[in-house]
Amino acid sequence: MNDITSRLRQELQANATPEIQASGKRFFKENEKVNLLGLKSSVTSKIGKKYLAEIKNIKLSKDEVFSLCNELWQSGYLEEMGVACLWSEAQAKNYKPEDFKVFASWVENYVTNWAACDTLCNHTVGTLITMYPDLADQLLDWTKSPNRWVKRASAVSLIIPAKQGLFFGHVINIADVLLTDTDDMVQKGYGWLLKVASATREQEVFDYVMKNKSIMPRTALRYAIEKMSPERKKLAMMK
Repeated sequence: MNDITSRLRQELQANATPEIQASGKRFFKENEKVNLLGLKSSVTSKIGKKYLAEIKNIKLSKDEVFSLCNELWQSGYLEEMGVACLWSEAQAKNYKPEDFKVFASWVENYVTNWAACDTLCNHTVGTLITMYPDLADQLLDWTKSPNRWVKRASAVSLIIPAKQGLFFGHVINIADVLLTDTDDMVQKGYGWLLKVASATREQEVFDYVMKNKSIMPRTALRYAIEKMSPERKKLAMMK
């Protein structure tokens, strides 16, 4: 098993360039911790899928795959974290409710930037919660964390389910707790969640924004109304 991660790392490093490393850092703020090897996301994905095929061929168990993922998360490199997300997502058919604790440990201990947070939570965590809806209640605990990325994770874990009209009650409950948070990454996270929820529940999201616009940070508000009509945007933005 360790040989897989060793060979993966060698191939990632062999394809890394200082130019891509430098350009990639432009997408992150100074208060985000991000370590980049320097690969395009498409190249990282291609390499990750190559070793995923090997993992499937030798029939590693879910726990063995999660152990490899944990090793990659610990490296601190965004590309390795991306591969870990790819591999954990590929185990979806084997997910069980207790896997939430594994994914929560990754969010709490290793996520240090928006890209790692969103990649893990949009897919791996979001898929698990869709499969086991009772787990959505645990996202409300995340909203109270002192960790900015755990708070953002509480919102972005429901991005894909919310697009399908699912968990709207949780969408609103999460937004309620995060409503006046001063961290822009948290604001963007729950604003994004409201925006995708508006695809199927626009009236309800609009009503929510209008009720709370006097205290909702403008960053979150702008995200929430992005897909609405010009008329509704104008009303929401009026002070």
